Amino acid sequence: MKIKVLYIEDEPFLGKIVSETLQQQGFDLKLVSDGALVISALHAYRPDICVLDIMLPNVDGYTLCREITSSEPDLPVIFLTARSETADLVKGFEAGGTDYIKKPFSIEELIVRINNQMRLKQTSQHKPDEEISIGKFRLSFSRYELSSPSTTYKLSGREMEILQILTTGQNRLVERRDLLKKVWGDDSFFNSRTLDVYVRKLRSLFAEDPAIELVTLKGKGYLFLVKES
Repeated sequence: MKIKVLYIEDEPFLGKIVSETLQQQGFDLKLVSDGALVISALHAYRPDICVLDIMLPNVDGYTLCREITSSEPDLPVIFLTARSETADLVKGFEAGGTDYIKKPFSIEELIVRINNQMRLKQTSQHKPDEEISIGKFRLSFSRYELSSPSTTYKLSGREMEILQILTTGQNRLVERRDLLKKVWGDDSFFNSRTLDVYVRKLRSLFAEDPAIELVTLKGKGYLFLVKES
């Protein structure tokens, strides 16, 4: 069965080249050039993965990414960006992106990343339909939500994967290399940098509860500590 790719790109020439090449390589693809049409296309097309140019005119690509992942939490989103500054990457991952490619990019790299995201999606653990308590927080695996007495955070699929591993290893060392391999399949420099972004985000979410601490042990891994009240 062909992998269905929803490709959001406003640049006509690039959109045509990438679309035709991916189709020649055996992918099923739908190209959308207007950000206003993305959500309707998402529901009608039901893609396996989304490739999103984050720098779209007349629309906030980060907001669009949040809308996509809010509607389809399990949908991998590869965001395309002309910039690779940490702040831009953080915004992309916080919006729900699961991977990124810096423009200009090769079709070969895009295909590798699509296939890698699909492999990770297929082999990821099934999320139990339950909630667990973490300090003053409640974590819902089925709704992808982390709730405190004051607010509720909607988690991306990747954030949930990382958090599930960390909470399973609560109060004991989770080795960085093992975490990278479980979530991304390898411990490359790129994935290591991406993990740092996610850890900073998760640490900020738990800042409301001083009894919870996500500790980085340089060169080793992480301790997800929850002090008993």
